[in-house]
Amino acid sequence: MKSAMHPESLMMTYGYKPELSEGAVKPPIFQTSTFVFKTAQEGKAFFEIAYGLREKGRNEELGLIYSRINNPNLEILEDRLCLWDKAEQCAVFESGMSAISTVLLEFLKPGDLLLYSLPTYGGTDHFINHFLKEIGVDSIGFRPDHNINEIIKMVEETGKSDKLALIYIETPANPTNVLIDIEMCKEVANHFGTSEKQVYLATDNTYMGPLWSHPLQLGADLVIYSATKYIGGHSDLIAGAVLGNSEVISRVKTLRTFLGNMASPHTCWLLLRSLETLKVRMEQQARNAQEIANFLKQHPKISKVHYLGCLEESSKSFEIYKRQYASPGAMIAFEIQGKEREAFQFLNHLKLIKLAVSLGSTESLVQHPATMTHTGLCPDLKKKIGITEGLIRLSVGVENYEDLIADIDYALDKIEYSEDYDFERNENRPRLKRRV
Repeated sequence: MKSAMHPESLMMTYGYKPELSEGAVKPPIFQTSTFVFKTAQEGKAFFEIAYGLREKGRNEELGLIYSRINNPNLEILEDRLCLWDKAEQCAVFESGMSAISTVLLEFLKPGDLLLYSLPTYGGTDHFINHFLKEIGVDSIGFRPDHNINEIIKMVEETGKSDKLALIYIETPANPTNVLIDIEMCKEVANHFGTSEKQVYLATDNTYMGPLWSHPLQLGADLVIYSATKYIGGHSDLIAGAVLGNSEVISRVKTLRTFLGNMASPHTCWLLLRSLETLKVRMEQQARNAQEIANFLKQHPKISKVHYLGCLEESSKSFEIYKRQYASPGAMIAFEIQGKEREAFQFLNHLKLIKLAVSLGSTESLVQHPATMTHTGLCPDLKKKIGITEGLIRLSVGVENYEDLIADIDYALDKIEYSEDYDFERNENRPRLKRRV
């Protein structure tokens, strides 16, 4: 019966037995650090499985030992998250970055090569190009406009193609909404993989998951979320999640145990609350985003709108979108006519929409990527990947879309341009020098 139900129905009950918790209709918060064993033999058996000293017996489960290893709130949450992506296992973390960094540390070692997509979240980019570099992991970035042959050539030209261990992609990319072809990246992984060494593919699905895209069904080995965003959805927690088959998630969980970066029982309880409304929240946010994107497309002070619902049907991106996504989502990036000065004027005049980083929450949030989330990128790279001074990232919430549009319209109206501003060139006209 349960297997025939939709995930949004199972979010209410799956993985939880009320009779084990005094009949409570919702799971209590299991705010405990350790758990009592019935016998010494039971404790021994639990630890043998936890440390991989033997395989689990038929119908045998990992018993509760210590909340750094497992906890009822953590286990129920991981079981429910698996439903959306049809994953075998899930590991939940104390932040999205801890999920990302644990995956990178588990599947990469000094001397290995990482292939990753551009642009990516600023924190991820920093971890790749600073921390991993310092421990001897080389990396090479590719852009969405690179085709499979170009990417393969780029890897081969490093002279370390035999050291390629992991491909890490973020799609849609933060903050520009550009798309990476997941199936193409799997082909690249298979091209460089051998019978002795698999090249794994990890996909950050934060922008579109777990409702609108399921990368595991498209060939990804791991799917990663900042659960702070849509999964949490209320700007009141920090968390991350990684999903995949039993083999890869067992590796991730083992490292998580020793790094100690699992989510707390209270955070897991809050996420269980949020999962119950995930579908209705995300669907409302997507409806709002479509209305706002339609408004922005027509506004004279907006030069470009980056939204999946605005893709040209003849474009390669549209073809990828139709294969990978069930909705255009609720993240919009748009470029204001002007530079940093005009962008800041717009941001400073918003009233309903809040100027803050993060995304996917019930309230609409807006920020300036070039000077905020992606400020650490070098200017040349920002230019190459489309993070301009006029680029704004908008995470659309569940408010009434007419109120959101009115707020945006008011703030756009407050932008003041100098008299010599050239709208076609998106820059001030050079002033003629007076002759003395």
